[in-house]
Amino acid sequence: MTAHLAQLNLGVPVGPREDPRMAGFYGELDRINAIADGWPGFVWRLVDDEGADATSLRPYGDDTMVNLSVWKGLESLRDFTFRSGHLDVLRRRREWFHPLGEAATVIWWVPEGHIPTVGEAGERLELLRREGPTARAFTFRDPFPAP
Repeated sequence: MTAHLAQLNLGVPVGPREDPRMAGFYGELDRINAIADGWPGFVWRLVDDEGADATSLRPYGDDTMVNLSVWKGLESLRDFTFRSGHLDVLRRRREWFHPLGEAATVIWWVPEGHIPTVGEAGERLELLRREGPTARAFTFRDPFPAP
């Protein structure tokens, strides 16, 4: 089986879209999504019906934003996350999002061509929270090789 890597991260924003504290986040969103879409190894990301981003989708509750994407491998996701313009935005996340106090990001392998559902992604996050990093749900800090 050729595997791709799925990732989910959640965020509870400090305010609604029109809140001035969120202006920096929304001001960067199109640029960061464009970087992701063109990044080597990018496969897919969840978007709403408008097709630009997923910020209006709230499958885990009205106060929780979701980001779900698929990548060709761990290195392509790691490079995008930590070696692109995304890193500058990531460093500012505490300006825009409340700390969750538990795991907010999970990574797992999927068969090539598989697009994970938000339900599947939520199950992987719960697995990580319950059991810690395993081959079925892990983190950048504790990665597992492709099957």
